[in-house]
Amino acid sequence: MLRTFSSLGRVASRVQATTTAARAFSTSQVQAISFGLTEEQQAIQELARKFTADEITPAAAHHDRTGEYPTEIIRKAWELGLVNTHVAQEYGGLGLGVMDASLVSEELAYGCTGIQTAIEANGLAEAPLVVAASHEQKKKYLGRMTEEPLMAAYCVTEPGAGSDVAGIQTKAVKKGDKWIINGQKMWITNGGKANWYFVLAKTDANARAGQAFTGFIVDADSKGIIVGRKEQNMGQRASDTRGITFENVEVPAENVLGAPGYGFKIAMGAFDITRPLVAAGAVGLARRAMDEATKYALDRKTMGKSIIDHQAVQFMIADMAIGIEAARMMVWKSGWLKDNGHRNTWEASIAKALASDVAVKSACDAVQVFGGAGFNTEYPVEKLYRDSKIFQIYEGTSQVQRLIIGKGVVDRVTK
Repeated sequence: MLRTFSSLGRVASRVQATTTAARAFSTSQVQAISFGLTEEQQAIQELARKFTADEITPAAAHHDRTGEYPTEIIRKAWELGLVNTHVAQEYGGLGLGVMDASLVSEELAYGCTGIQTAIEANGLAEAPLVVAASHEQKKKYLGRMTEEPLMAAYCVTEPGAGSDVAGIQTKAVKKGDKWIINGQKMWITNGGKANWYFVLAKTDANARAGQAFTGFIVDADSKGIIVGRKEQNMGQRASDTRGITFENVEVPAENVLGAPGYGFKIAMGAFDITRPLVAAGAVGLARRAMDEATKYALDRKTMGKSIIDHQAVQFMIADMAIGIEAARMMVWKSGWLKDNGHRNTWEASIAKALASDVAVKSACDAVQVFGGAGFNTEYPVEKLYRDSKIFQIYEGTSQVQRLIIGKGVVDRVTK
């Protein structure tokens, strides 16, 4: 391996040992719950918090204003081990669990969710490989992510198929020992920066969604890949979002993930890892909104006193705190379940839906606390408001999460 992870590498080893012990304990004491972080988890959290304060927060406004991709910031984060947190030690990574990774995501998002999304998009692309890749695939594609600061992208969404994954039209046809992919993907984070893509394509037009799709690992320099222009989004402008077109792109059979027909399950299974981390990012943004609103409310005076002393303002800040604490607990619960071998799909959807709504409301109320100043780009809350909205959209809209949650409730009642 070409780098060391500084103190985080040693921390991760201790975290893994602690997690292993926790899993063994949990088999006999499933109801044991602790809301405290271990010393190792506190060290991870503090490292991410310090990095954010030193590197992300000071640069956030520049990257939002210019849309410049935060290459140097990501490189520094990679050197500390704050990128590719899912990659196992066997392939050169730290092998952090979802719970531990959520601590990192929340802290990075506190500084800028555009930069955090660029970093976490690597985790989204890697998650299908974590779930279903062979040893050789992991060694080749996850291993290279730890050797140099590369990016990867998750290519599932299409112009006509976002939440409706079953509506994907990108096709892959087997020809000899290769697959030929044709189609167009849209809103792909890290699309123009990726070294490789996870691509979901239809391989059986007559099968049901659960058997109709196959996942592929596609090298970004493959002939026939056309990278679209960088999209100018409302928020999270530091993130690189593009359309990716595949025109007769040849992919070797060895790059099929899992097996033909298993792509849909693999793609959905990846969300059990990544949705808690998206939710953690939303918590980080909401926490930043609360802090900014509180500091401003302490300084700003109306009617002879600080506006924090007006009950109407206090109630808005109190609601932020309520939402943040509740959402974080669901992030931690969904992460703990996944790390301890339990299915967490339902809890991950609750975490994602709740945290997304909390982020949007907290950012909106922060703008309200700032009043006219909040509507101005010189203050940070207008950026937080713009950045927050995408949390209710990407990695499954809030409405999709509620469909999953509602079905889960019915299943529990009718068992």
